Amino acid sequence: MNILITGCAGFIGFHLAKKFLNNHKIKIYGIDNLNKYYDTKLKNKRLSILKRYKNFTFYKLDLNSKKKLINCLGKIKIDIVYHLAAQAGVRYSLKNPDSYIYSNIVGFYNLIETIKEKKIKKFFYASSSSVYSEKNKTSYHEERSLLEPGSLYALTKITNENFAKFYSQNLNFNFIGLRFFTVYGPLGRPDMAYSIFTDSIKKKKIIKLFNKGENLRDMTYIDDVINILIKLKSKKYKSNHEIFNIGRENPVTNFELLKLIEENLMIKAKFILTRRNKIEVLKTYSNSKKIIKFTNFNNFTDIKDGIRKYLNSLS
Repeated sequence: MNILITGCAGFIGFHLAKKFLNNHKIKIYGIDNLNKYYDTKLKNKRLSILKRYKNFTFYKLDLNSKKKLINCLGKIKIDIVYHLAAQAGVRYSLKNPDSYIYSNIVGFYNLIETIKEKKIKKFFYASSSSVYSEKNKTSYHEERSLLEPGSLYALTKITNENFAKFYSQNLNFNFIGLRFFTVYGPLGRPDMAYSIFTDSIKKKKIIKLFNKGENLRDMTYIDDVINILIKLKSKKYKSNHEIFNIGRENPVTNFELLKLIEENLMIKAKFILTRRNKIEVLKTYSNSKKIIKFTNFNNFTDIKDGIRKYLNSLS
């Protein structure tokens, strides 16, 4: 089986590729532009691990370059696509909005147009919990919750879902959208709160807790996410376009997260409570009944165990 993973040097893409590469019957083609949104040393570290496998082929490529993408993928047989490449981050969208339009929308379109004539079985793509509206009073359900982008990043993800729905009506393969809820773990993104808290505590820096630390995040451990993605690969789908929440269904406040990291490191954190950062949502709270029923996976890692594993990976 031949699998294409875009964003293979990114956090989720790397862990997914590594998991698949342990099966020598699977060939992984990885694409990443290795952009400088965060330190490329981390991306290159992930990539160096993947390159140890003989069944891995890497292409340094930007999805915005449609001609290069066509030349790259034109002669490659692809059975399944995991499209995980995107410009991440909510705050950064204020500084560099162009990168979100090009990477998340144009890149998404270019990839579909490039592979649409191939005999693809399934096309998985990364959406986000950011697409949900804060007007939802309880957990977020895929079909019954309000969608209302609070950032340009979220808007690009809703656009991706609409693109996929449109193409699913015209192409003979499944599109599966993955609304990830705050994925964390070893070799994770340094711009995420858990990583910033850890680094700041160790360096005795003052941490700003926006919204007085009351922002809720449904943090989901990377191994759980990968196990679910593996299970989804072999499933049959009733509809050509499906959306799944992938979250633990048990959000924690940023204050609770900080205290948990503090306890594990046995170092007192220095922090100040500040007002809300309006571009960030107040909560993410997954209703995961659909994905649990569909994959029979309900063994989500407790936040205490997940943070401990993450911190142990740093030593």
